[in-house]
Amino acid sequence: MSLTSRILLAMVAGVLVGSGLNALFHIDLVPGLEGVINTYLVGGLFDVVGRIFVASLKLLVVPLVLVSLVCGSSSLGNSARMGPIAGKTMLLYLVTTAIAVTVALIAAVLIGPGEGVNLVSNVSFQATPPPPLTDVLVNIFPTNPVRAMAEGKMLQIIVFALLFGYAISHAGEPGQRIASFFRDLEAVVMKMVDVLMHLAPYGVFALLAKLFSTMGISAILDLATYFFTVLAVLLFHVLVTYSLLLKGLTGLSPRILLSKMRPVWAFAFSTASSGATLPITLRTVENRLGVHNSVAGFTVPLGATINMDGTAIMQGVATVFIAQVYGMDLSMGAYIMVVITATLASIGTAAVPGVGLITLAMVLSQVGIPVEGIALIIGVDRLLDMVRTAVNVTGDSVVSVAVARSENQFDEEVFLDERANQDDDDSDSNAVSASPPTV
Repeated sequence: MSLTSRILLAMVAGVLVGSGLNALFHIDLVPGLEGVINTYLVGGLFDVVGRIFVASLKLLVVPLVLVSLVCGSSSLGNSARMGPIAGKTMLLYLVTTAIAVTVALIAAVLIGPGEGVNLVSNVSFQATPPPPLTDVLVNIFPTNPVRAMAEGKMLQIIVFALLFGYAISHAGEPGQRIASFFRDLEAVVMKMVDVLMHLAPYGVFALLAKLFSTMGISAILDLATYFFTVLAVLLFHVLVTYSLLLKGLTGLSPRILLSKMRPVWAFAFSTASSGATLPITLRTVENRLGVHNSVAGFTVPLGATINMDGTAIMQGVATVFIAQVYGMDLSMGAYIMVVITATLASIGTAAVPGVGLITLAMVLSQVGIPVEGIALIIGVDRLLDMVRTAVNVTGDSVVSVAVARSENQFDEEVFLDERANQDDDDSDSNAVSASPPTV
């Protein structure tokens, strides 16, 4: 069985096992059994394996972002193309986010997920205040790059890596030696990603089994209309918006791209973190979609930091839902303000923990909706966050392909080859079989 199939099988098995355990807890056939399973299996084995897996993914994020951006910017430094690449990338991320929140608002208004829902009188939610915009802009630039890497401040790491790579490209022979070192270092880091990929099925299974064993189906049933409205818009954004964008800008087949994203989706769904999924996204964009490292090394880390199409969709639907629950009618000006605020917030609060709820609180405050209403949707937000992450990484990949294609930094043969680096097992076996015998 291929590695991709094993990951997807582990994903399905984790959902089934977790849901089965959750049902077993409610039946309570054997007194005390729930406590034993929670202590030793769910809170023990599943929790430990899942947390180690996520920690291992996060271990690779900072070194991978650093070396990829240094290699990419050093190779582009003398061609003066970094500016246009950055401009195109930022523009596409902003446009897709604006489209996402606009479609979400239209769908929510037409469906009306909050109509007829009784407001819970004791809901409460304490929103973390967002930092001032001036502080956000200043904090993008690092004062200590080592501290930025230690604390995982991705925007600061990106800025430092871009400056360092640009300096390498203009440093002559010493710069070439350093560039060679970073290319070798990148190959080593990518090999670490390959090693982790072989352990992925166990981590994916543990994460999903733990989640679904602690989350009952009742949480979804209570907010079914809201849940499935968000889910439908998320699927629409992936299957329609991204497909039209890819076809219109590049002429490439969306089916091929989406088929190659399956392993990335499994990681994104399991971890609910674009940052933790970044090593797998970058590996797929380069090896399976044909984007050259000089572009992928910039667009993918930046997208994992600021691209929040999935979160923007949640914000659009949640805004209408909460407004309807409170019996408030929003004007056209309020809807426009939601689009603008959600789009700009995707960059303005990129480095803040819990960014989804923080930006939603900003949006609600901007249009005069009680922030306490966020408490109504927290129960199902974890599951939706997993799907939102899969949407976000798909957007990162589509934008990377579009930018690379426009810059002639794209290998169409790799993209069209549906078997290109499908998984490490096949690649290794093909490499062995293809190599000539040694005489």
